[in-house]
Amino acid sequence: MKNYIKIERARHNFTQGDLAEKVGVSRQTINSIETKRYIPSAVLALKIAQIFNIPVENLFELEDDD
Repeated sequence: MKNYIKIERARHNFTQGDLAEKVGVSRQTINSIETKRYIPSAVLALKIAQIFNIPVENLFELEDDD
């Protein structure tokens, strides 16, 4: 699953740690999502999208192999 978390973090001037704290996960979890090693739960995906105030569809995108 492709995601645009790193781009949104940059737009909002957040570190991985900042975002992790806001959604209640570790910095390593955010890193794993950004590097496509971990697919977040629907709840976590929605929380992240809510932090950035964008629709979840604008933050995550299915790829052909998903």
